Amino acid sequence: MPHAPTGGTAPVDTLHGLTVLAAEGGGTQTVDPSGPIGQLITAALLGIVVIIVLITWLKVHPFVALTIGALGVGIGAGLAPDKAVTSFGTGFGATMTSVGILVGLGSMFGRMLVDSGAADRVVDTLVRRSSKAALPWTMALIGALIGLPMFFEVGLVLLIPIIVLVAKRSDVPIMKIAVPALVGLSTMHAFVPPHPGPLVAVSTVGANLGTTLAFGIVLAIPVIVLAGPVFARFAARWVDIPAPDMFGSRGSGSSDPAHAGREARRGPATQDTASLPNGKSDFTRVISEPRSPSFAVALVGILLPVVLMLAQAVREATAPDAAGAWVSLLDFLGSPIIAIGIATVFAMVFFAIGGGMGRSAVAKSLEDALPPVAGVLLIVGAGGGFKQVLIDTGIGGVIADAVQESGISVLLVAWVVSALVRVATGSATVATVTAAGIMAPIAADLSTPETSLLVLAIGAGSVFLSHVNDAGFWLVKGYLGTTVGQTFKTWTVLECLISVIGLVGVLIAGVFF
Repeated sequence: MPHAPTGGTAPVDTLHGLTVLAAEGGGTQTVDPSGPIGQLITAALLGIVVIIVLITWLKVHPFVALTIGALGVGIGAGLAPDKAVTSFGTGFGATMTSVGILVGLGSMFGRMLVDSGAADRVVDTLVRRSSKAALPWTMALIGALIGLPMFFEVGLVLLIPIIVLVAKRSDVPIMKIAVPALVGLSTMHAFVPPHPGPLVAVSTVGANLGTTLAFGIVLAIPVIVLAGPVFARFAARWVDIPAPDMFGSRGSGSSDPAHAGREARRGPATQDTASLPNGKSDFTRVISEPRSPSFAVALVGILLPVVLMLAQAVREATAPDAAGAWVSLLDFLGSPIIAIGIATVFAMVFFAIGGGMGRSAVAKSLEDALPPVAGVLLIVGAGGGFKQVLIDTGIGGVIADAVQESGISVLLVAWVVSALVRVATGSATVATVTAAGIMAPIAADLSTPETSLLVLAIGAGSVFLSHVNDAGFWLVKGYLGTTVGQTFKTWTVLECLISVIGLVGVLIAGVFF
């Protein structure tokens, strides 16, 4: 791999369908430090403190905070101002190349899933076929399925009416319904691409996306089981509250913004009700579209990109030296941009047909998907710029050497760094991009499985100890009608469980790879 001079443009390497910056600070490739080691460490620590203070105290947008912090680190570490700007821009551009397209396509797919009624169909079908005792497990599955293609906030808005209505009509304590669903959603957000956090971590540390996806799904299973239905039994005893009277049926007068947008675009609703096994036929999430995609079509759409990327990862692991047309085709279909792009086109065609959407409605749905992710993309890009500054100043190499000489597990260090930033800023995305930038040079000496585990360790740390500086804390509190103390006993605890159980799973896996 070619070497870039200090402060210069880092080489760009294409790895497993993602364009990633070469981490010259790791392995045998080194970057000459831009200043004394003491100066480098001081600049890095002050830069991180500045980022945290700007976000938490001055309420500056994370994109601006990360940009100021990154440039400050570069200049403070000895780079010329113009070199610091160049370094930041290089990292920003490379990260947006690898992550921006995927986040945009993923957002479009998620919007089509909601606007077509495909998400409603999946939820209604699974709930209708569940017994009362199985409802917590069903809600965990629903949270995971909804969380697979959707951003956390969108999934939360979609899940809350389901949680409240299922709890009301099934006579099951709301925490037994809410906790598993929220765990499924949050776990996917932390561990499984194409969510922005895991994607930027994959790109930053140069991990294989297919391998990370496979490991993430396997890790998610015990995390969801233990932090979901199992913990829900305790949460229901600790916080025994009735379901809030917040939502009626999703017919006329629904307060759900996604539904309101669909109804405005697509005309009057027709009702197709589905009752729970306890015979209370007045439960239903009303399928308000004139038509709705079938359960099979909706499920195929959700799982399609996962299957394509996993197939490519399995081929690479089992037959790395294979050649031929089928290998080329599988690698092409399994590349992240193609896999998610195919799923988006599938949604545009089959979700739209099943949901009775016209061409203008599809165009409007795709257009509306992009503005909400603009801020996320800027944060992710700035995190990539911060990472490149750490590499070009030589700070990354200093950190890598310090971690390796300490004898502490790299995975544990990654989790601690991510968790500290998460607790300080309240943002899982900021925690992920910051920790990934710091750990990127260390990843250069890791094997492919170890690098994927590093991504998952960062993801686990990014959801640790949600509290009053996290928007998710207040969203859950407001929707479920809990007090601050009750929210700590439920939401904060389940986030800690996801984080710690995820870390334990990563450390156990690290023994074998």
